[in-house]
Amino acid sequence: MGTIRYPQPVMLFAAVFTPEESAFDWVRERAESQWGCLILESETFPFETFTDYYAATMGTTLPKRLWAFENLITPDALPKIKCLTNAWETEFKAASTGLAERPLNIDPGYVDLGKLILASTKDHAHRIYLSEGIFAETTLMYTQKQWKPLPWTYPDYQSIGYHLFLSQCREHLKSKRMKQ
Repeated sequence: MGTIRYPQPVMLFAAVFTPEESAFDWVRERAESQWGCLILESETFPFETFTDYYAATMGTTLPKRLWAFENLITPDALPKIKCLTNAWETEFKAASTGLAERPLNIDPGYVDLGKLILASTKDHAHRIYLSEGIFAETTLMYTQKQWKPLPWTYPDYQSIGYHLFLSQCREHLKSKRMKQ
């Protein structure tokens, strides 16, 4: 029989994309009040170069930023975090004066030393139900000193820019764990 062990804390990650530049500051303010300072921020990626999936509801120009937060979380916090970010999306939509049907998308997850996990409200064969209507998927795995996609990994998460950012997250997490 195996010994029950609890996972180590992980780095909270969020991918935010929006046609409204003001949304980044709006989300950041709320996120930092919940999870501590933003310690890593990616360059702004043109999400529309990877897919046109959101064009009908969000528009054709979609800047996307990746964020990591100072306060580590336990992996089982992910469902509550996803429910909160969904509520923020609804709140921002109600206050938005823009034309987009969906003016904000926040995709939370976490970085662990061996994987990137993303939360979703959608079930699929490769997703596991957590709680509160939230599923999780391993989007990338870290092996042989690099991030590797899986058959379902979205095109943007296969890009070198994302991998460089996630490697920074991984190194920061490793450093924080060594200090504990």
